[in-house]
Amino acid sequence: MIPTLVQSAFQTGYLSVESEGLIRQILDLRSCKQTDLEALAALYEALRTGRVRRESRQSVQLPALRMVGSR
Repeated sequence: MIPTLVQSAFQTGYLSVESEGLIRQILDLRSCKQTDLEALAALYEALRTGRVRRESRQSVQLPALRMVGSR
């Protein structure tokens, strides 16, 4: 599901509030797959460089990614 949400953000140029919330829920459940982590890494880079912007204007940070294999 995360890759689909990330793809939507790349297509629109924005990470919606709803998508951000769903990503947070998935991360809270700790049910991420390798493809989820790869998609999140690409999203973080796009957010950092301005290719994608957060729809939310809150200054809340996205959750930190843990390196694969550090679980």
